[in-house]
Amino acid sequence: MIESWGMVLTLACFALFSFLQKKTGKIWLNPLLMTAMFIGFILMKTGIPYSQYKESSSILTWLLFPATVSLAVPMYEQLDLLKKNFSAIITGITAGTLTGLACTVVLVKLFNFDFSVGVSFLPKSVTTAIGTEISAELGGIPSVTTVLIILTGIGGNMMAGLLCRLFRLRDGISRGVAIGTCSHAIGTAKALEMGQAEGAMSSLSIAVAGIITAILAPLVSKLL
Repeated sequence: MIESWGMVLTLACFALFSFLQKKTGKIWLNPLLMTAMFIGFILMKTGIPYSQYKESSSILTWLLFPATVSLAVPMYEQLDLLKKNFSAIITGITAGTLTGLACTVVLVKLFNFDFSVGVSFLPKSVTTAIGTEISAELGGIPSVTTVLIILTGIGGNMMAGLLCRLFRLRDGISRGVAIGTCSHAIGTAKALEMGQAEGAMSSLSIAVAGIITAILAPLVSKLL
């Protein structure tokens, strides 16, 4: 138990903030965001090295692999729906990915970021495994990309429901594609809460958006 204190602390914080968010309905009490902030605060105040916390919570990192693979289950369960709407789904994912890359270029130009930082922004909407590789290959800063990916995912998880209501997205396919394309696996966790169709389409969007980003990022980087 002592050796796994990081895992216990993480799960306890997540359970606490999940309970508080359900009780209060406050969007800012998102368990992913608050757990990360709370643990960061504890590590700073106690002086415990992050490496020690990471080692003691390593089992959670390991569990990410089977959890990611399990995202194929909702896709399989909605296979008929996927086949029926395949063209529209792929078009939506492609449009969302292109929009995200275009917005990144505008953002980098607007704030006059240097090339390495700008390239680090490009894969912010894909999974960490893909995003950090793209960033490193293009001359970006993988650690910056990792932070951006996490923030993008948490932002999508927090805002998905609100944005779907704001833009009147009621169709499960549309909502799933939008969430998965913009906020990868962390956003998909929210999509799965919304419904089976949302979860399946969001899971598919993670993979397709990652592939499209890997192909287009080298071309888009020339515009930075």
